Amino acid sequence: MRDFLKRLPKAELHLHIEGSLEPELMFALAERNGVALPYASVEEARAAYDFSDLQSFLDLYYQGMSVLRTAEDFHDLAMDYFRRAHAEGVVHVEMHFDPQAHRIRGIELPVVMEGLSLARREAERELGLSTALIMAFLRDRDAEEAMAVLEEAAPYWEMLDAVGLDSAERGNPPEKFVEVFERAARLGIPRVAHAGEEGPPDYIRQALDRLDVCRIDHGVRCLEDPDLVARLRDEGVVLTVCPLSNVRLKVVERIEAHPLPRLLEAGLRVTLNSDDPAYFGGGMLANFEACQRAFGWDEATFIQLAGTAIEAAFISDARRTELRHRLAACY
Repeated sequence: MRDFLKRLPKAELHLHIEGSLEPELMFALAERNGVALPYASVEEARAAYDFSDLQSFLDLYYQGMSVLRTAEDFHDLAMDYFRRAHAEGVVHVEMHFDPQAHRIRGIELPVVMEGLSLARREAERELGLSTALIMAFLRDRDAEEAMAVLEEAAPYWEMLDAVGLDSAERGNPPEKFVEVFERAARLGIPRVAHAGEEGPPDYIRQALDRLDVCRIDHGVRCLEDPDLVARLRDEGVVLTVCPLSNVRLKVVERIEAHPLPRLLEAGLRVTLNSDDPAYFGGGMLANFEACQRAFGWDEATFIQLAGTAIEAAFISDARRTELRHRLAACY
């Protein structure tokens, strides 16, 4: 089964590129940029990748970002992940990035965009990997700041495959960002949003009704609201679920208790993703393998999950057709 899961053409729709920063690369970039880290070794840093909830993870996540200073750093960060993902049979990666988290520490948007754009071109040329870029707004900061970042991104609007909403969910409902998402809609930029991870099912409904999103990132708490489940099923809304992330952040206590089987039994469109692989125990292959061990899913189930991701991806029609053919070869 591991060989099958590895060769299965997997499209990743929910990845935070800053969350792919492995301790080894963190130390290398810290040395390059003269950044002092609070860890004596790579092993000590890896041991610190333990947390009790979303906020404690975010504190560590933003601390790790301090080593990202130049376009070269962002290029190296992305390529490091792209190479690992490619080796695991990933054929398409959609990466969220957090411009506000860099902006508030003095790293301007052109630096980030230059590095990520270079990595995207290199990944396509050298690895045959297609990518998409999702500019995410930090929901625990002001909507006015998010709007300013969206306007600042004007030179790059055509390079954005979507905008998103992430960071600490509790107390930060999607409706805070209605005007920002309406502006993105007028610009013709697709919209996605994290909802229903730590926040209540109503946040999923707000994301659909107030932000007009085309996908829900996480969404696992929808099962608490049968009417919402029926709506998600009837409208074919895709949930980008991150099982190992949910375990590490204590959304569920253990993988065997994850609601993924119930989501599928309810007829919902679900994909598997890694979220922040450096912090949550592995990339796409690790998430697929964890689900196989926990739920005993057969090849047909994983083909269904991979197919849903291909259909929901921000890719060209030609690329989608190509990936459909590659998936069909797995039958």
